[in-house]
Amino acid sequence: MKEGLNLMNVSLGNNNAIAIAGRATAEGTGRYRERHKKNCAADHFRETGSLVASSIGIGTYLGEPDEYTDTLVAEAVVESVRRGANVIDSAINYRYQCGERSVGKAIRRLLESGEASRDELIICTKGGVLPHPTPNHVEWFYQQYVEPNNSTVSMADLADERYCIHPEYIQDQLNWSLANLGIETIDVYYLHNPEKLLSQVEPDTFYNRLREVFEVLEGAVLAGKIANYGVATWNAFRVPPTENYHIDLARAKSIAREVAGSREDRFRFIQLPLNMGMPEAVLTPTQTIEGEQVSVLEAADRLGIWAIASRSICEAQVIGQIPEKIASAFGDRLRTDCQRALQYTRSAPGLLSALVGMKAPKHIEENLALAAVPRLGRASFQELTDSIVQVLNGN
Repeated sequence: MKEGLNLMNVSLGNNNAIAIAGRATAEGTGRYRERHKKNCAADHFRETGSLVASSIGIGTYLGEPDEYTDTLVAEAVVESVRRGANVIDSAINYRYQCGERSVGKAIRRLLESGEASRDELIICTKGGVLPHPTPNHVEWFYQQYVEPNNSTVSMADLADERYCIHPEYIQDQLNWSLANLGIETIDVYYLHNPEKLLSQVEPDTFYNRLREVFEVLEGAVLAGKIANYGVATWNAFRVPPTENYHIDLARAKSIAREVAGSREDRFRFIQLPLNMGMPEAVLTPTQTIEGEQVSVLEAADRLGIWAIASRSICEAQVIGQIPEKIASAFGDRLRTDCQRALQYTRSAPGLLSALVGMKAPKHIEENLALAAVPRLGRASFQELTDSIVQVLNGN
């Protein structure tokens, strides 16, 4: 597959400008924390060892692929960074590439205004889900990736008509994400729902495919295109090993170490749903570490992998759904159910950051008011989790 394939035959607009150099660094993200710490609780920022990340990040998933939404998303990213969120998450398929392009516009605005520098921002995106609109997305995949005679991609590499982690496909998608974002280096690049491939191949074949794409990603690290990589999943880390879509995190990390050889591997992040209605990441022992069954957050911590939560407030479906007994446990400082839900997720032990999609100014203000609020202690979090489990079980 030729590098830089004309994926969508569309203009990149402002992203035709020279790509922004640099990446998030310990110095830059530390500087960001120093500038914002007077308005934030002491534990709002968390250290990974090489980066300082805000406990709340902005997601860019929902919305129509139109200019109006583009403007809202770009403004939301800018305002979130102003209010103490330096984790920015997107994916090439979000609004059919518009999500990434909106993030790119926001980054350029922040840098041009002097409100942030590139080394202060942790920019994350994903590849693996087709970024072409339905209903002709399968035909598009065939024409772009299978039909060219220099390609080794086949239709068998497409799972559920939407997902592909073939190395050539991921390499090309990565190049387009860089163009969409208008940057030289992505800080965290995720394989997006790679577990979908397990619907049509045996586990050993899946992990062999994972090895091949990890080789591409480790190569991208050496080329300066990404700084770290990981997997962003929906089911893989929430379901037990007996279920079809399960991914063994320790096995995946071992593969990354083997691929990296004498270097330290850069498989350092995972992303998965975690919220009051989906607490499996803290409750369910889906992973095995040295013979012990543990939750995925515990497993990630032991393996040196940082976890980031998606769907942190259930896309606002929690509004009016939190029982008074649970809501009152958060105290008087939190005014809304969205704040309570986000506070729960961001307080999960071992979690680096909780993502929340925001476009409206009032929602940005509401959610990022939590930056000034200390997260729940481990004991309080556990008590709330116990109460939530009782409610989920109908008790």
